[in-house]
Amino acid sequence: MRTRELGRSGLVVPEIGLGCMGLSSVYGPVDDDAALAVLHRAWELGVRLFDTADRYGAGHNERLLGRFLAGRRAQAVVATKGGLVDTQAQPDARPVRNDPEYIVRACEASLQRLGTDYIDLYYLHRIDPEVPIEDVMGAGAPGRAGQGAPCRALEVAATTLEPAAAVHPVAAVQSEYSLWTREVEPRVLPACRRLGVGLVPFSPLGRGFLGGSVRSGADLAEDDFRRGNPRFEEANLEANRGLAEAVAELAARRGATPAQVALAWVLGQGEDIVPIPGTKRVRYLEDNVAAAGIELDADERAELERLFAGDAVQGARYGEAVMRMVDRRRPTPAHRARPSRGRRRRVFEVGAAGGGRMRAGFALSGFGRHRSAVPAGTTVRPAGIPTA
Repeated sequence: MRTRELGRSGLVVPEIGLGCMGLSSVYGPVDDDAALAVLHRAWELGVRLFDTADRYGAGHNERLLGRFLAGRRAQAVVATKGGLVDTQAQPDARPVRNDPEYIVRACEASLQRLGTDYIDLYYLHRIDPEVPIEDVMGAGAPGRAGQGAPCRALEVAATTLEPAAAVHPVAAVQSEYSLWTREVEPRVLPACRRLGVGLVPFSPLGRGFLGGSVRSGADLAEDDFRRGNPRFEEANLEANRGLAEAVAELAARRGATPAQVALAWVLGQGEDIVPIPGTKRVRYLEDNVAAAGIELDADERAELERLFAGDAVQGARYGEAVMRMVDRRRPTPAHRARPSRGRRRRVFEVGAAGGGRMRAGFALSGFGRHRSAVPAGTTVRPAGIPTA
């Protein structure tokens, strides 16, 4: 695969990564042997960016990835996330926490589960309205060689990204982005490009819908979270089916699969975009990675964009409760009025895996030089990063 730099971060990765969530939870049953087979095949195909989170499988996903990366860690780029609280275990807790003390504890726990002493990219899973983003930027996340991990955030609004980057550069934003979810285009993507921030789209295949794997609710396992997702309600699946069929028709003309066409469209949105499609099946993984060899022409891109324009897609991408946690603007006037404190870096002592201690800055930022996820010989510039 070709490589791309995440914004102006200096971090270079192959142009398609792997979202690991489905290897532990959410999309129905999967066993460790099948999950490890996907990870091994991804490595053989040149994937080096692996995206996980502390909430995926209640820590199982990080442990699984750590097990796989033993002996490979130096060649991989590991992204993980914190900030979502397990409210089943803590019913009275706030569902989202970004306060520095919580983030440091989350980082320490992730390090132990991953079996590593550094995190390449650290995301805020959601933005906490109780904590000004300027304060979040000062928290401690363990990066490489004692340097702060490049921090990124999920589902961040442009009006949150800009003040975050004013405190310290940020590496990337991770948001849902695909043919049927394009909310980042008017404001977030332009802000990323203005600030030198990469975009890492999750669910670039519309949670499998654009690849043609879901035609009705009967295609979903009983414990598949999509059964509760508005876009996968039967009426919306029926209304959206024509969109998937149109993608399939274009793919047939190209001699490609629908998933490859949908991913090729995302890849064609800019060299600063690195999608992370997830799968728990080797054959789908191989299909996805092959999308790197497909380039849509202007007419094909225009055809797809006409199909998905305006209100063509029926159903919200999340239920109401989850959408309330998605950051669409800076939370409160009081937070917006906070005076700037300059490019500060608050430092914490963060415990490394194995009981060591490392001095690490956190934030929507990174420091120093990052090792590339690509084979030896690729030159990586020193990083100054963006946020997400």
